Amino acid sequence: MGVEYTCCESEFFNHIVIIVFLVIFAGMMSGLTLGLMSLSLVDLEVLAKSGTPSDRKNAAKILPVVQNQHLLLCTLLICNAAAMEALPIFLDSLISAWGAILISVTLILLFGEIIPQSLCSRHGLTIGATMAPFVRVLVWICFPIAYPIGKLLDYLLGHQNSGLFRRAELKTLVHFHGNHAGKGGELTNDETTIIAGALELHEKRAGDAMTPISDIFSIDIDGKLDRDLTNLILEKGHSRIPIYFDQPTNIIGLLLVKNLLTIHPADETLVRNVTIRKIPRVSYTMRLDDILNEFQKGHSHMAVVTRECNKKTTDQPASNSALAHNSVEDVIVDIDDERPVPEKITATSSQKGKSSLPNGGNNNSARRIRNRSRMSSKDMYADILRIDENDLPNIPDDEEVVGIITMEDIIEELLQEEIFDETDHTKHL
Repeated sequence: MGVEYTCCESEFFNHIVIIVFLVIFAGMMSGLTLGLMSLSLVDLEVLAKSGTPSDRKNAAKILPVVQNQHLLLCTLLICNAAAMEALPIFLDSLISAWGAILISVTLILLFGEIIPQSLCSRHGLTIGATMAPFVRVLVWICFPIAYPIGKLLDYLLGHQNSGLFRRAELKTLVHFHGNHAGKGGELTNDETTIIAGALELHEKRAGDAMTPISDIFSIDIDGKLDRDLTNLILEKGHSRIPIYFDQPTNIIGLLLVKNLLTIHPADETLVRNVTIRKIPRVSYTMRLDDILNEFQKGHSHMAVVTRECNKKTTDQPASNSALAHNSVEDVIVDIDDERPVPEKITATSSQKGKSSLPNGGNNNSARRIRNRSRMSSKDMYADILRIDENDLPNIPDDEEVVGIITMEDIIEELLQEEIFDETDHTKHL
């Protein structure tokens, strides 16, 4: 048993001061362990970049301290354990053994655990930023012991703790931030719906958003643009119309309705003699975000959805960088050596460039759009398909056309709502 001190002696008061310091120090280490270790690096980086001014300042102070989390954890626990183990020793010199145990447990439980952890769990960012310089000093003091233990933990458990969410978890988190969830969030229902649609876009396939082939309005390449067909096109209200050859499932291109402005119905012009653009083909299982990336290049905003029907052919995953094996080029069918009018193509290219400019876009976005428009205008005939009358393209025998997918179909999946055109009674193509 150690030396006992009686009341009112100088050594008695010295031990009282040491006991109070040990309780406060142990409580500080316990609270910092909870407050600092509960802040993930991702949370701190988010706060440092987009938090309130005070949060950005506090997060910037804490980030260097918590970079090596296992070293920090070992330092705080070593200091906490040292303080709690030293407390009964100094109490034992003032009171009996059973009293020292009872009082030390009470002090540690109340002032060393409950109160500090309650405060740091609520104000961990502010307290952690205030105590960051002191924690740095403790890390250096405990470095010889804490560093080897921390490295062992890094080796056994790994040192990466990103705290990132998976898509499903992030979708639920966004839902909780909506004002309709009743948790104090400020996001509107439209905002949460669009964010959720963007998160789901990677998982959805072309078959989930396409228009079935049975619901498609298409015209024969050998048809005549007489008054009846022209009125039917106007009635449908589509901006793009698929063109088929021989049978409706053999879609070989598409017709932009705006190109019919100069066509008079009384002339009964053949469809094959007007501007027809080549239509790309995409796999039934191709992801919507990959299709959207290709649509953004501006060559085509419509694609044919095909599915393999020959079981002998080995199924291959959809390409992530191109729209199937048929290039995404808009082309003009050249029948009977008729050349397209260059001015018409140039006007079409310039209109596409203008329509893709976002409102309020930054300089980088505008630069990318200009570069893409410049690439499209380098060779105006690169998008032209010249075929003989007896050599019209056909869908391969091992594929079948199951539908059509457009840019608008993908936007509807993104918004998770139907888009109704002011003139359309059916799905807009």
